[in-house]
Amino acid sequence: MVETARRREIEDAASVLFRQHGYPATSVRDIARALDIRGASLYAHVASKEDVLWSIVDRVARRFERAASEALAAAAGPEDALARLVRAHVRAVTADVGEASVFIHEWRHLSETRRADVLARRDAYERRFRSVIGDGIAAGAFALTDPALAATFVLTALNGIPTWYRSDGALDPGSLADLYADLVVRSLTEASP
Repeated sequence: MVETARRREIEDAASVLFRQHGYPATSVRDIARALDIRGASLYAHVASKEDVLWSIVDRVARRFERAASEALAAAAGPEDALARLVRAHVRAVTADVGEASVFIHEWRHLSETRRADVLARRDAYERRFRSVIGDGIAAGAFALTDPALAATFVLTALNGIPTWYRSDGALDPGSLADLYADLVVRSLTEASP
């Protein structure tokens, strides 16, 4: 998809409004008003409000997928792989907290076909975490647990970051990523007697 500067401005404005008010409560007029243009002018750049949401969701999904692939390619062992996945996820979230929040919460408002695409991608992404956790259990690096439930636990914690994280807060993205990676790995590591 070719992205023009104006199209990106529209998506950025929509992202803020979708995060603040939710997709259903945000109108095309609201988006146009945020950009100080007429609603009809918006349609010169986008086909529909759903297309704007889809562009945001697809861009963020690609960010997460790329980050996870790079993390796993550099990993040495299950503990390192899980720590790298967690760090990659945190960095993908903190790269644009507003977009990440829209991705995490608003994708359910997409059409059935697009929702199915997001679900398939989300499931594939989650399988990476389950696989690493399962490999860690098999290698004796992680405590015996249900890999699917552990992956859900980890991703739920990570996906909560947009609800509280502020770029001007006490933690920079790298420090936050390191702290979360440490917490996640320690939560799955068998405690010494």
